[in-house]
Amino acid sequence: MKKIIKLFGVITGILILIISLLYITNHESLPEGIQGKEADKLAHKMMNALNKRAFDSTEIVEWSLRGKRHYKWKKQEGLVEISWDNIKVVLNLNDHSKSKGESPEIIKNALNYFNNDSFWLVAPYKVFDEGTERRIVNYKDKDALLITYTSGGTTPGDSYLWILDSTYIPTSFKMWTRIIPIGGVSATWNHLISAKSGIKLPTKHNISLFGMNIEINMGEVKAYNPNADKLARKILKAVKHEAYKKTRYIDWSFRDKRFYKWDKEQHIVEVRWNDARVILQPNDLSKSIVYLKGKKITYNDNIVKRALDLFNNDSFWLVAPHKLFEYGIHRSIEIVDKKENLHVTYSVGGTTPGDSYLWKVDKDYMPISYKMFVPSMKINGVSVTWEDWIETESGTLLPKKHRYTSGRELNMGNVKGYN
Repeated sequence: MKKIIKLFGVITGILILIISLLYITNHESLPEGIQGKEADKLAHKMMNALNKRAFDSTEIVEWSLRGKRHYKWKKQEGLVEISWDNIKVVLNLNDHSKSKGESPEIIKNALNYFNNDSFWLVAPYKVFDEGTERRIVNYKDKDALLITYTSGGTTPGDSYLWILDSTYIPTSFKMWTRIIPIGGVSATWNHLISAKSGIKLPTKHNISLFGMNIEINMGEVKAYNPNADKLARKILKAVKHEAYKKTRYIDWSFRDKRFYKWDKEQHIVEVRWNDARVILQPNDLSKSIVYLKGKKITYNDNIVKRALDLFNNDSFWLVAPHKLFEYGIHRSIEIVDKKENLHVTYSVGGTTPGDSYLWKVDKDYMPISYKMFVPSMKINGVSVTWEDWIETESGTLLPKKHRYTSGRELNMGNVKGYN
């Protein structure tokens, strides 16, 4: 028996030595950083890169953790459906006493699971949550963001150092937490998807610990806005979008300066302004034909690109409500004066991707105005009406006029839609 006890003591001593060596060689002290405006500015840049505004208006988020715990988070309602093993819980984040589960202990476990597992999905969006401290840290000669949770969650006191790329999107983070005794353990944050609601979310993480690679899989990650999509469909019905889809030709002008004849079926546009006329083929610009003062000239790249930019801008003022479900467009609901408005963000396409518009509609879901947010032109919330809607020969609805709050008008000329 004494030999067994002695052997056990030797093995224990070796394990303690190994653990101590691993701790000494892998542990990093929590870096010092500077609080203040610069740290907050860096945090805002990270959230803007990930589209914090879209996160705030996201309606539903779905994911799982390692295929064991499954979540459906109804963000706007403050409800989370969680299932694991044969257990199901509905957490009420606004009032925990209204949560539904088999027992208070199971509900408490569910809340702890949610706090942990949602962090692995949405942590960068929470850097301004109550109880957080932000510091800017010089990490490998670049600015990094250190976040400390002084309260809230399951493990207050934890700190995370976010490593950002040149566009301020996080690529990884380092952890100083209660549950991991070694400080500075690194995890990736670079397997991102662009969800339907317009936010970027990770699908998995890789943790480097003692030379081992541990993968945390987030399952099938989704974020979407069914109520916003429902509102958008009502707008399409109001403007008779089905007739628009079947409309072949659309004619209009822009402030009596630029004139258009658009063959929608072939996607060929005649664009006229000043002494120029371009038969524009947006799908293959090299096939476009250029005329100056009525005479055909050799293909001119600058004139063709100018025609394309004019068409992208001026057609938007005519048919934007019909484009609510095109590729790269994210829809969300924003409440203004206790009424639902449709916020639309263009992530790709057009001349200035990244623009967004807040549509206001009447009781019949007809667009009556929108607010424009165009960063490239420093336009932030400028409001313009959509009025004088006409039903065209083809049966769709198109506007003939817009008006800024300053009184300035944009006239769309003699608008026609026909087949």
